[in-house]
Amino acid sequence: MSKAPKDNRPGARLPRGLRDYAGDDISGQREMLDKLRVVFERYGYDALETPAIEYTDALGKFLPDTDRPNAGVFSFQDEDEQWMSLRYDMTAPLARHVAENFDKLPKPYRRYAMGPVWRNEKPGPGRYRQFMQCDADTVGTDNVAADAEACMLMADAMEALGIPRGSYVVKMNNRKVLDGVLASIGIDPASEADAGRRLTVLRAVDKLDRLGAKGVALLLGPGRKDESGDFTKGAGLEQAAIDRVLAFVGASASGAADVFGVVEGILAGNEGGLAGVAELRAIDALAKAAGYGPDRVTFDSSIVRGLDYYTGPVFEAELTFEVTGDDGKPVRFGSVGGGGRYDDLVARFTGQRVPATGFSIGVSRLQAALAHLGKAKSTATPGPVVVLVMDKAELPLYQKMAQTLRDAGIRAEMYLGTAGMKPQMKYADKRGAPCVVIQGSQERDKGEVQIKDLIEGAKRSAEITDSKEWREGRPAQVSVPEAQMVSTVRAILARHKG
Repeated sequence: MSKAPKDNRPGARLPRGLRDYAGDDISGQREMLDKLRVVFERYGYDALETPAIEYTDALGKFLPDTDRPNAGVFSFQDEDEQWMSLRYDMTAPLARHVAENFDKLPKPYRRYAMGPVWRNEKPGPGRYRQFMQCDADTVGTDNVAADAEACMLMADAMEALGIPRGSYVVKMNNRKVLDGVLASIGIDPASEADAGRRLTVLRAVDKLDRLGAKGVALLLGPGRKDESGDFTKGAGLEQAAIDRVLAFVGASASGAADVFGVVEGILAGNEGGLAGVAELRAIDALAKAAGYGPDRVTFDSSIVRGLDYYTGPVFEAELTFEVTGDDGKPVRFGSVGGGGRYDDLVARFTGQRVPATGFSIGVSRLQAALAHLGKAKSTATPGPVVVLVMDKAELPLYQKMAQTLRDAGIRAEMYLGTAGMKPQMKYADKRGAPCVVIQGSQERDKGEVQIKDLIEGAKRSAEITDSKEWREGRPAQVSVPEAQMVSTVRAILARHKG
């Protein structure tokens, strides 16, 4: 007996760490990006779109997860055996673009970019390998006013999306200050030999919000095992050095009237660190002069940023409100964006120092936060008005009706299936149609159409039990002359808008 052939069909499954987006997710994201685009362009930024794929050497050594086998990025070789990678952020491609077009661009060059990025990181709840980023950067000036403006722009972006003042804060710190602290514990911030320990310390501090002081202390010392059993190797610092780092990152929470003065005391004698504090003082003064007080832009000594290409001020936009999770416990969204100054990134290509600063917004995380705030309700796109097909021999007439609605600016479609009226109505319900247009032979002979308000009909069927009340209420289905089809549909859409 011959064996049954093997089933070689592929399984319908998503790769780990990825997700599908559809319907309201996409329309909500589009609305968010449109609002951000308005803010960016008001500040004078121009749009730039770079490819999703770059040569791996153009992305450089500043990778987000260098302890993974594929160095934190998804890479492959082209037909010439050159290594290429999916971009892991929007900043490295910007540096390549500036270097390639340096003589053509105005300096400073201000650009914003929106698009997906990919990271070969361990996926987890709410942590995906592909996600949307939205960046704004200024390249070609070391004026600290550009850093202050980046913080102000982040604050304006939060409010443009409907996050009220008091529910967010933009926090700033400075890598020069952090380097001064590192130098004080015996880690040379300029030494290649100490580069690994330096990055380990910075990444440990960057997890303070999530892990607390105890978790950070383990990452600064021997290492830490997480809930899944995975072990992260620590920086191997002595206890005195750990205490010094924790004392610094807790400085902004000390309640001191002059927190910059407290940090200056910790950094006494370190010229680079004190220069970083001076920059922070200048940013603080510029922001306050423009009306951005500490409730919107403030210093936080625990802000680090995980990527290693930052060279000066760094900043994060943090949501401060709490929501209740599915388990009934309070949840804080925390950071939804961040950035900083990266004065050496373009120099990798040109050999010439080109100062730059900017920030990135995590769109997906921010979209989830807006949903919890109730600010994403208006992002759902209404379904189309569906023209039912009551007589297949008259398809051209139904197609003309759908096109008449479209020409009037109304989202509409003719039913393209082959089923009868009942399945067509079920289809319209699944599509979220606000109403359907019906024309059988009797209506056609009279030059009329019937328009059924599906939203009103569903509401009344749920709320009204008395037949007299049903008859006297607003009709859910009306017959109107064909010439009034558009105006009647518009009235129904206006009734249910918002």
